[in-house]
Amino acid sequence: ERLGTKKKRWGKPTAALLGALTAQLKLDVPSIGGKDSMSGSFNELDVPPTLVSFALAMTKASKTLTAAFQKAGSKVIYIPIPEKVKRAHPKWKQLREIYKKVYELSNAGGILSASVVKEGGTAAAIAKMCFGNMIGFNYAGAYDYKTLFAPLSGGLILELTNEEVNLGEVEYLTLGYTFPRKVILLGESILRLEELKSIWEQKLEAVFPSYPGREPIVYNIPLQHTRNTLRPAVKISRPKVFIPVFPGTNCEVDTARAFAKAGAEPNVFVINNLTPAGIEESIREMDRAIRNSQIIMLPGGFSGGDEPDGSGKFIATTFRNPRIADAVSDLLYTREGLILGICNGFQALIKLGLLPYGRITEIGENDPTLTFNTLGRHVSRMVYTRVSSVKSPWLANCRAGDIHTVPVSHGEGRFVASQEMLDILEQNGQIATQYVDLHDIPSGLIEWNPNGSVYAIEGISSPDGRVFGKMGHSERKGSNLYKNVPGSKDQKIFEAGVAYFR
Repeated sequence: ERLGTKKKRWGKPTAALLGALTAQLKLDVPSIGGKDSMSGSFNELDVPPTLVSFALAMTKASKTLTAAFQKAGSKVIYIPIPEKVKRAHPKWKQLREIYKKVYELSNAGGILSASVVKEGGTAAAIAKMCFGNMIGFNYAGAYDYKTLFAPLSGGLILELTNEEVNLGEVEYLTLGYTFPRKVILLGESILRLEELKSIWEQKLEAVFPSYPGREPIVYNIPLQHTRNTLRPAVKISRPKVFIPVFPGTNCEVDTARAFAKAGAEPNVFVINNLTPAGIEESIREMDRAIRNSQIIMLPGGFSGGDEPDGSGKFIATTFRNPRIADAVSDLLYTREGLILGICNGFQALIKLGLLPYGRITEIGENDPTLTFNTLGRHVSRMVYTRVSSVKSPWLANCRAGDIHTVPVSHGEGRFVASQEMLDILEQNGQIATQYVDLHDIPSGLIEWNPNGSVYAIEGISSPDGRVFGKMGHSERKGSNLYKNVPGSKDQKIFEAGVAYFR
């Protein structure tokens, strides 16, 4: 709330800060950051004064736990925060002992999953733990209304490895057991997980939609197993990769790291567009760098703020410069090089005509494009993709039908093309990767196809496969990333690009 001149209002943030400081001192942890809402007043309306302080703890990735139930038949317990009766303070010494014991139990492998109680009480926490893997729950232990629904924030819910887990003197309640059916059993009530999840997700659907209301045309095309055997005449053990950074590009570091790890020599070049002289100098340097490289990589981001007229336009305009276009043509068809574009880079390749045609050309109204997601907003999540064709050298380390789990993050990733063009892409083996469901089948449903692409297309290649573009961020890979998300995360496309020149 706006503080104004009222002493009581000024006392609220002071009290909140003192409370946060007390917690830090008693628990011996620092405050890493915070967020307040003490400026939200409009006429006579005030927001509730709040201050959130949070800390970051270091631990091994191998020791981190998921909040989703892992198997049926597990014992699930609730450990409340020990509170002083007359003050809204925990019993600090006792709380530290609880945390110490839980930490020891976790390191010993005694906990399968864990969650913290927030708004909605343990009932809400249990429901969300069920939703993760759609594993049910049977309230077969001690519970009452307060335990189920009171906002007992900070309490811990643990799925134990076995019944014999020893928590010492830590007091806890047995809530029940995970259940093989997709239901929550509470007394005589049977609550279906699908129905509960739908109610939970629909709450903000009107203001933050998660379902577009329409599905794209999807066809389960035959897998293409034929590979392009073209190789460059000149072999290079450590190919050079030109990575231009336009205003708004933000994936160049991850991309350069992926190529360097694969054995390439990345050259990250920042475009200077501040003055006409700077632009001219950048054009000269790009021309020189492309002619000295074997690979062009257009990384992801939001070049030019994705304006005007859509994403990738600024990159495409630059590459249409006659000197740059000639250097690109020389790389592709004289020196038999490769081009890769991911996310924003894929968008630019489409706008240049390098995809699907393999050359820089003027784009007509009936050519393929990447446009706004059917949700009308940015999406950021993990998706499953299928390698539908291995024609591209970039997919030399994959087999047709391979499934990968990759992250996406874009607002304009919906691939759109005429039926005639889709037929051509399919016949030529240019539909490289598609969004698929848990049964490995291309899908139009928003759960699996995050942007509504026709034919569930995630990536395509040029006719000879040497130009490849995709929406999924294959460069965002590394040890212990996405630990609780199943599936193969590494498509080895950077290694394939390097091996092409060897």
